[in-house]
Amino acid sequence: MTQFQGIISRTVNNVDKQLDALIDISTNIANYNNWGYKNRRFENYMKENGYLESTTRIDYSQGTLYRSEGELNVAIDGYGFFPVTGKDGKVTYTREGTFEVNAEGYICTRDGHVVGDGIKLPDYYERIRIFKDGTVTVYKDRETAYPQKIGKIPIVKFRNYEGLKQLPNNKVVPTSESGPATLVMDHTAIRQGTLERSNVNIIDNVNDTLRLNGSLIASTRILKLCDEIYRQSINLKQ
Repeated sequence: MTQFQGIISRTVNNVDKQLDALIDISTNIANYNNWGYKNRRFENYMKENGYLESTTRIDYSQGTLYRSEGELNVAIDGYGFFPVTGKDGKVTYTREGTFEVNAEGYICTRDGHVVGDGIKLPDYYERIRIFKDGTVTVYKDRETAYPQKIGKIPIVKFRNYEGLKQLPNNKVVPTSESGPATLVMDHTAIRQGTLERSNVNIIDNVNDTLRLNGSLIASTRILKLCDEIYRQSINLKQ
């Protein structure tokens, strides 16, 4: 009976891991249209005792760059993150470059995190130009020949991207495994009027869903069979 109970224990454990994988796939599909979102990849392996062990990895490869109309829409061409500061003063990092201007005139993320050290736009300006090195400039009127520099959008990198901790709203924070943020100097990676699509591959995620669904059906049948054997055993004792 001990061996029989072991079969049930392993099956329940493996079903639990498969459900975790489905949660990751669902998260990917739900965030498919979110700019800068990175695909979650669920990896598992079978131990010698028949139990599944699993881990979730994040694919930090770049998504497709998409041309956009907004002057404050920017993307990073290559690796790196934008540092942003919340109202609580905590610094987090994001790839999503759908920036806007808050009530105080600072460039910020859609959820109100200030970009970099704080880049404040003047009360009146004609247009904004953001250079590839992150320098932000404004033309105050149509006659202005040379733009006025008002700040610079920084980019940081990490020693180990897979060590980053995921946060809500498409943000990350460093850990001891990722190492601290390091400012990227003399880069030409920022693209104005461009946004980075998510790197989610819908076809791969659908295929993984179908594969996991088949595995879950098989595991469920095993549990039903075990339940039936138990039921018959109890009836025999009676």
